[in-house]
Amino acid sequence: MSELYERCWLRYDKNEAYQENESLFATIVIKGASPVFRAAAVELEIGITSMFGIRPQIVPHAEQSGFIWLGTLEDEEVNGSFLRKKEEELIRSEGYVIRSLVKNGRLCVYIAGKTDKGVLYAVFHFLRLLQMKENIERLSIVEHPKNELRMINHWDNMDGSIERGYAGRSIFFESGQFIKKRQRMKDYARLLASVGINAVSINNVNVHETETKLITEKFLPDVAEVAGIFRAYGIKTFLSINYASPIEIGGLSTADPLDPSVQQWWKKTVAQIYSYIPDFGGFVVKADSEFRPGPFTYGRNHADGANMLAEALEPFGGIVIWRCFVYNCQQDWRDRTIDRAKAAYDHFKPLNGQFHSNVILQIKNGPMDFQVREPVSPLFGAMPKTNQLLEVQITQEYTGQQKHLCFLVPQWKEVLEFDTYAKGKGSEVKKVIDGSLFGYLYSGMTGVSNIGDDPNWTGHTLAQANLYGFGRLAWAPDLSAEEIAKEWIVQTFGDDPQVVEQISRMLLDSWRIYENYTAPLGVGWMVNPGHHYGPNVDGYEYSHWGTYHYADRDGIGVDRTIATGTGYTAQYFPENAAMYESLDTCPDELLLFFHHVPYTYHLKSGETVIQHIYNSHFDGVEQAKQLKKRWEQLKGKIDEKRYMDVLERLTIQIEHAKEWRDVINTYFYRKSGIDDQYGRTIYK
Repeated sequence: MSELYERCWLRYDKNEAYQENESLFATIVIKGASPVFRAAAVELEIGITSMFGIRPQIVPHAEQSGFIWLGTLEDEEVNGSFLRKKEEELIRSEGYVIRSLVKNGRLCVYIAGKTDKGVLYAVFHFLRLLQMKENIERLSIVEHPKNELRMINHWDNMDGSIERGYAGRSIFFESGQFIKKRQRMKDYARLLASVGINAVSINNVNVHETETKLITEKFLPDVAEVAGIFRAYGIKTFLSINYASPIEIGGLSTADPLDPSVQQWWKKTVAQIYSYIPDFGGFVVKADSEFRPGPFTYGRNHADGANMLAEALEPFGGIVIWRCFVYNCQQDWRDRTIDRAKAAYDHFKPLNGQFHSNVILQIKNGPMDFQVREPVSPLFGAMPKTNQLLEVQITQEYTGQQKHLCFLVPQWKEVLEFDTYAKGKGSEVKKVIDGSLFGYLYSGMTGVSNIGDDPNWTGHTLAQANLYGFGRLAWAPDLSAEEIAKEWIVQTFGDDPQVVEQISRMLLDSWRIYENYTAPLGVGWMVNPGHHYGPNVDGYEYSHWGTYHYADRDGIGVDRTIATGTGYTAQYFPENAAMYESLDTCPDELLLFFHHVPYTYHLKSGETVIQHIYNSHFDGVEQAKQLKKRWEQLKGKIDEKRYMDVLERLTIQIEHAKEWRDVINTYFYRKSGIDDQYGRTIYK
């Protein structure tokens, strides 16, 4: 990886843990020649040379004992050495076996993938084990990804800007063109492959005029070159499209999905894309939301719109990823019968079974918009005949914008483990999106990218953990947040016990800390319009009179119950509907998302709502200070550049936490007129 940029978790620092098995690293046997195979071999060579100071010999056959063997499960040497038939049947196309054997007194490690992609993922797994200094003498690993599609969505614009980007500018585009120097893209592909990402869309879902032309011959040669970079690391390239492209660039007078001329235009356009990129993944589509064009213009529904594109892509094996972030942002939000949270379910649930088999509905983790705390979207599990994809936001739009530390893996874990009850108890979201609950043909996870051209990739060095964590969870949803944090820390900063302990605590506590000093009890939103950074209690765009929290002098919260509110709770399966409907069983952390209650209402903790607001915001500031103190204990154990970069961000976080505390507590003191029972200073 270029020395201009951090190597993130692919540092491959000097390693003295395997001196007894040094002969193992002297020889790599390579049994394949595809670009992905070569990438795997090069990565293994880089890792070994960097960690052990040995430049291994690359050979096509093992002539002596003591080697690392790279091949596929079809190779006779694998079948003759260790592979059991039952194991081979269990391994999916991107899976692999890693097994160590002793031959003639020397250790040998066999790395065998079902395909060349499996070999690549297995190499990164093996290198992770080496960086973690795990015992490699008795390896017997059989693994494949739980989710078929593991994708990153970029919201990059061709002028070089990134919508909701907090780590510099685009690594793909600048001034309306593709960036010519592409080493950075290759380095990025390595990072993604190392955590099992197999798909990427490179442009913003809000497709502007210039990006609309990415599907034309003007830019397809560049798209093809970028796709080639990702292809070598097992990653398919997708493009976000403008639904009105037949009008914008095709010269047609309509984009009606049922119009034969529109259908023919897309078929011709898709064929042209595949002539440049034979393994093109397909399209990501945002339609009929926040002023984006879509089938509603022509009186058609989302299935009509998605299926027209799916028919164009189907002969080439392409798929349509259709986003469910659809709501009417011009509604009168002062009308308390209107509930944005209901929109996605209301739009898509009636269409279950009407989408073609190569359409996937991309559903945000919550019903609103990537808030620090939301319930899980009721769409998960509600459409058994329609492929579903979980969308999370790695970039921290509402969670501190990579100025604040907010490790999001614990949040995502809660989403994945949430039981939908779609087929009774044990119907967790992770089983919906891995396809196992309903036998989906396509499914998985996608995350909105948090990278840019900053030297450390993510603005805040510790925000790298969110990108790493997303990839690991998409591959293996059963991994714990603790396991993922430790993996990332050891590979990124080394295995000093104090470093691992302190950074682990920082990461694992950070989501709750951010929640404490920002949005209480599931309210969300209270941010400045437009850029969404910093506190502004009534400031979110598209809202009036505090719509998203409905605070008045008597109470706070949104009544989403069936009995007296918007009826949103009815969108869940009965077990969850009943839980959220009742004040007795609704979790405190989501109380104000589902109920409007007096400030004096007592939570299950015993605190009143108003006292919880005061306490959590005071506590959050102190907890933010503790993050900085933990980091300061590591001075001298972290290189000076990264140490100072993180220290600066933690200092900013403390000051911003104080601002949140003062603004939120003052607002609700003035609304409620109720003093803090501990007599702490609130700016009145």
